[in-house]
Amino acid sequence: MKLCRFDHCRIGILDGAAIADITPLFDDIARPAWPYPPYDWMVHHFPQVKPRIDGFLATARRFPADAVAVDSPVANPGKIIGAPINYRDHVDESNADREINHGKTFTTLEQLGLFLKAGTALLPSGGRVLIPFENRRTDHEVELVAVIGRAGRRISRAAALDHVLGYSIGLDMTVRGPEFPGFRKSADTFAVVGPWLTTADEVPDPNGLDLELRVNGELRQRSNTRCLIFDVERLIEYASAMYTLCPGDLLFTGTPAGVGPVRPGDLIGASIQGLGELHAEVGSL
Repeated sequence: MKLCRFDHCRIGILDGAAIADITPLFDDIARPAWPYPPYDWMVHHFPQVKPRIDGFLATARRFPADAVAVDSPVANPGKIIGAPINYRDHVDESNADREINHGKTFTTLEQLGLFLKAGTALLPSGGRVLIPFENRRTDHEVELVAVIGRAGRRISRAAALDHVLGYSIGLDMTVRGPEFPGFRKSADTFAVVGPWLTTADEVPDPNGLDLELRVNGELRQRSNTRCLIFDVERLIEYASAMYTLCPGDLLFTGTPAGVGPVRPGDLIGASIQGLGELHAEVGSL
């Protein structure tokens, strides 16, 4: 199923050209008290609600999907984790482009590690990416995003996918420069996620999905997640060796070659096989 948030406070399931409102299924679940837990409330409680969804859909209110404001499918990720160079062709293009590498040599993910993006970077599909420094290059990067559904630390590769609720499309927007990735990739609006979360039961193999990105209709990136250096299971194993993964955490899995600059007025469209299409407009502060 395709799970979404819409109109700022509603939870829905995509049903053809409509969104079925399943918010009432969460009404009897107590809201957390302060201090708030380090996980997303909806994602944490979704397993309680899921068995009741099919029986509820017959009477659920429906709204035309093109008539609602779709929000990020996860409201409050505790962590937004990124993999900086996880496709071999992107490693090669990064080492060949001084505007990307700024004198560094990119080798392996194990040597570079992961990075964190600020929670305030989160933006839904259809939102406006705001470039903070118009005199610096800002690039698009399309990525598969794994949404953690069950908490875990030091998760084994064999158990990794058991901790995934589902998958979404992500844009890891990036200002080029010499600073650490956690700074250059954390500007407000630089983590675009959406338009919904496709549950893991509809994605039997996340390591075999076509993905592409277009700017103003021009193809910029095209690849398949089978080309990931660290596949989804290895990334979860690797990340959870350092962080406790919590429900709602977002794991951006890396981008293939073809990254390039965007400018105010550009329209970005990204798609991943079986997950839908994400759109964003580029603007400036």
